[in-house]
Amino acid sequence: MRVVRVLAPNPGIYELEGTNTWIVGEAPSIVVDPGPDVESHLREVARTAGRVGVIALTHDHPDHAPGAVTLAAMTGASIVAMRPPPGGERLRDGDLLTAGATTIRAVATPGHATDHVAFWLEPDRALFTGDAVLGRGTSVIDPPEGDLAAYLRSLRRMLELEPRTIFPGHGPTVFRAVGKLEEYLAHREERERQIVAALLDSPRTIDDLVATIYAEYPEDVRPLAARSVLAHLMKLASEGRVDDSTREGVKRYAATEPQSCARCGRLVRGKAKYCGPCSLAMLQGAD
Repeated sequence: MRVVRVLAPNPGIYELEGTNTWIVGEAPSIVVDPGPDVESHLREVARTAGRVGVIALTHDHPDHAPGAVTLAAMTGASIVAMRPPPGGERLRDGDLLTAGATTIRAVATPGHATDHVAFWLEPDRALFTGDAVLGRGTSVIDPPEGDLAAYLRSLRRMLELEPRTIFPGHGPTVFRAVGKLEEYLAHREERERQIVAALLDSPRTIDDLVATIYAEYPEDVRPLAARSVLAHLMKLASEGRVDDSTREGVKRYAATEPQSCARCGRLVRGKAKYCGPCSLAMLQGAD
């Protein structure tokens, strides 16, 4: 299947060399992530794509989605997304998008963003991953929209597809797709181990954790690292493995042992006394 990249002129710390706009198939084609609303870029996308049947958005972040409305006006193509712009069509998990001889399937992959979706080109075993998986480096999980637990589930879901190739939202094409997904999961598991180990010594602030875990990283990545640490802490807190306390306006986190449900013995998420099923049963008056 024809897959061509047009690189958007928006390089940066998050965007790497720029946003990858992917053209899939031809006459008509599917355009994945037209990127920013930059006329020169969109004209090059339209020229390279030829006739465009569908514009598909992995998510609505400003480096991926704003060009969709302008490109649709230029080409007459429809726009589909989980969180579409005005005039676009709402996409759902499992939907098939077809243009000419090309069909891709939507695979919901929340975590980086609540509306994030990847696109699966099954004949080529190729996955268009937006910001869920990058060609270089790791994806940003920035709460409150970023949700690490959801993101890890999305990585495992993509791994189950056993893709051969990843066409990411930023960075180079990945030709060892399964290895990249396994690497992403291992990276997050290692970060979690580092955070828990640091918290076992004594309660720590997020800045303390960043200074310890990212000691060898440049200063300019520390704010981004702090958001990643917060995402891990929120996940651990939801699992009852981390608690926090605030004193004199400073929040510190400490490792805790997960609690068991006082009714059935199952592990309880957070600080609750009862698990969800037992709480519901008690509210309904069950024995």
